[in-house]
Amino acid sequence: MVGAVLRDVGWKRFSAETAVLDWAVAARAAALPRIADPAERDKWLQCEGTWFVGVDSLPNDPDGAVPGGAPLPGAARAAARALYGDLPLHAGQVSVTWPGYPRPRAGEGGAAFRYRRDRDAAHVDGLLPAGEGRRRMLKERHAYILGLPLTRSSPGASPMVVWEGSHHVMRRAFASALDATVPRDWGNVDLTETYKAARREVFGTCRRVEVPAIPGEAYLVHRLCLHGVAPWGEGAMAPAEGRMIAYFRPQFPDDARDDWLTAP
Repeated sequence: MVGAVLRDVGWKRFSAETAVLDWAVAARAAALPRIADPAERDKWLQCEGTWFVGVDSLPNDPDGAVPGGAPLPGAARAAARALYGDLPLHAGQVSVTWPGYPRPRAGEGGAAFRYRRDRDAAHVDGLLPAGEGRRRMLKERHAYILGLPLTRSSPGASPMVVWEGSHHVMRRAFASALDATVPRDWGNVDLTETYKAARREVFGTCRRVEVPAIPGEAYLVHRLCLHGVAPWGEGAMAPAEGRMIAYFRPQFPDDARDDWLTAP
């Protein structure tokens, strides 16, 4: 059932579970010292102090366990295992936003900031800017995105945004662009124009959906689904530590395979 929903719509939210809430409480406690650490803040506090990017900031084990907590439990994690195998979890991202997000990121030009503000900085994970021209290339082949809220915030507090069905558009576009290249070499193909064209098609044809969630809930997002972060809404509320979400994006283990395009 979950696999069918991911294949069709591109994302699924899972109802709150006590064990997942317990994990979120422990993860929040483990994340707070990292977020307060001056070195981490110097590295990850962006957008004029309204976004802590927090890549690899959660001190978890490959099974998702944080100090003082159990391995990551729940239906979302079980569904991901059933679809993609028991991939080890990397140190999780801890993404935190505060009122006023977004403001311009350091080095971000006017067009890039408008895209962040007006299009939620919509992107597909793993297509990273390379070289002086910042051309988009497939450098990280994620299997899925798993989001787990760590603080209780109101729905307008910069929720994740997904474009439903966008993974179908992206899959067709990338499959065409990579057709003549063996999977091992996909990371050397410039996908910039393909990516831009596919995003334009998504904006014109796919429904934008905000995905607010609370601790204890979780959501799975298809790796090819266009997604982003909404601006902080007027009157939205969150605790002092901000709207905090942990994200896991485990990667497929073998770049010689075509799983990134063909897996569910």
